[in-house]
Amino acid sequence: MCCRENLKALNPVLRISQLDALELDSSLEQLMWSQFSLCFQNFRPGLLTPAEPELRALLHLLLWKFTLYPNSATVGQSILNVRYHNSLSASPRYRPLSRRQKLGLAFLTAGPRWLQERSHNLLVALGLRPGGSQRDVVKTGLRNCFSFISSVVQFASLINFLVFVRKGQHPVLAERIVGARAVFSKPNVVRDISYQYVNRELLWHGFAEFLIFFLPLINTHKIKSIVYTTIFGKKDEDKGGEVAWKEWPTMPHTVGCKHVFCYYCVKSHGIADASLTCPKCGAEAGQPTPVVMEVEER
Repeated sequence: MCCRENLKALNPVLRISQLDALELDSSLEQLMWSQFSLCFQNFRPGLLTPAEPELRALLHLLLWKFTLYPNSATVGQSILNVRYHNSLSASPRYRPLSRRQKLGLAFLTAGPRWLQERSHNLLVALGLRPGGSQRDVVKTGLRNCFSFISSVVQFASLINFLVFVRKGQHPVLAERIVGARAVFSKPNVVRDISYQYVNRELLWHGFAEFLIFFLPLINTHKIKSIVYTTIFGKKDEDKGGEVAWKEWPTMPHTVGCKHVFCYYCVKSHGIADASLTCPKCGAEAGQPTPVVMEVEER
């Protein structure tokens, strides 16, 4: 009976659960960094920038110390009922990660990220400034070596992810290297989702997609203009020119009636609504024309 329960506990974890755990861990780390940065918001701007890679690595190690190291599971995995299993062990029962595997995960996760962010500074410290002397072959080879290793690691991560999509194990290259496999903390329980819940979710999803497609087609400016005209009605035109707003407009223009508008206002509204009408008298708006002021000579 115990052996059967252990076999159930080692059932393969869904791919989406493993990816969601990684996203949760990344979001938690970003949230903690944001909270940490807020502590220095009143200090000199850019105070943390010189040491940001080291601080991020230290924050990652703190999370590792209080989550993965004692429990063999990250925060995201704990939320999704997942933990790491020592796949190097031949025992059919669950085996937590060894101390060496946990240290390997911490080093392979935080180390490459820190090295990538600090590679430029390290090369500058070695005298490899852009446009500098290229006489030292060793330093030049070291720079090319960094670029080559970075490309190889990215290509290996891509191959590892494709293998993960195919087999459903080790979404991260570091997990495959140290032999850490995600398993359920408790026997996987089949979720009982009612038909009404699924139907409601599908309905709201379809309605949201319809709104995303339909709302950009609505001319809100035209609707607002019609409502304004309907509620307040059209005013009779004066015999002379009338300023539409209470303040004198900047770069005064007209649109074919006696009312005067700012050039920016009438131009922006004309772009938003091809069939623009005067908001005061309802006359069809034409091309904006500047107002000519007559100066009387004495």
